[in-house]
Amino acid sequence: MDGKLLIAFVTSGVYLILGLVALALEVWAFADCLRHRPTLFVAASKRTKTFWTALTGIAFAIGALTVFTGGSGLGLFGIAAVTAACVYLADVRPALREAGSGGNRNVGPYGPW
Repeated sequence: MDGKLLIAFVTSGVYLILGLVALALEVWAFADCLRHRPTLFVAASKRTKTFWTALTGIAFAIGALTVFTGGSGLGLFGIAAVTAACVYLADVRPALREAGSGGNRNVGPYGPW
């Protein structure tokens, strides 16, 4: 096997794995956004459910196009899509869970007491 062919095979395999991981994050963010009530977004002082559903839905579509069309890399749109999904999962999702729990007063900085 030629060295260049081996490098190309390994590179495309790594890009495929990264694309699948990014797609999994985008699907998770989109599905989680769909399951929350619109009032929780307002209560958590985040943008509206429509905004986050559209943003994570577009991220999911970009991720699916990248993986299923055999995109060789994430590209600028792919990176933006993964970033949007990660912002939702790291910032908005915990705020929605906190707003949905009703503000339990028996929770300290390290968990319940």
